Amino acid sequence: HNIIQLTDVRIITCIEQRGLGDINAHAAQEAGAQGATISKAKGSGDTERLAIQGDAIEEEKELDNIVDSSEQLDKLFNNIYLAGKLDTPGMGFMYVTPLEKAATYIPEELLERLKKKNCEDDT
Repeated sequence: HNIIQLTDVRIITCIEQRGLGDINAHAAQEAGAQGATISKAKGSGDTERLAIQGDAIEEEKELDNIVDSSEQLDKLFNNIYLAGKLDTPGMGFMYVTPLEKAATYIPEELLERLKKKNCEDDT
């Protein structure tokens, strides 16, 4: 078997308040992601300052990792940002990391679509 390596992929990592992992993962899937990995995490930061402002900040966090093509990045990023209410102080933090390469099962119809797109881009 040939290993099909994906090279135009990014990983979106979102660190959010406990209980938002499923919500943000669902928002990513609605934007086209195949799935997400949700982990438990413990955070630290400027909780004292935010508590003074009346914002309750939990130490327990959830961490979503979503791997997808660079092509869908903006749509995924925006959906997660809005669903997780990351514009609210203390709700979370999100960032994108380029991946050198990745590999997994890829359905034949997606492979054909990618091949066709690459051929069009070359012309």
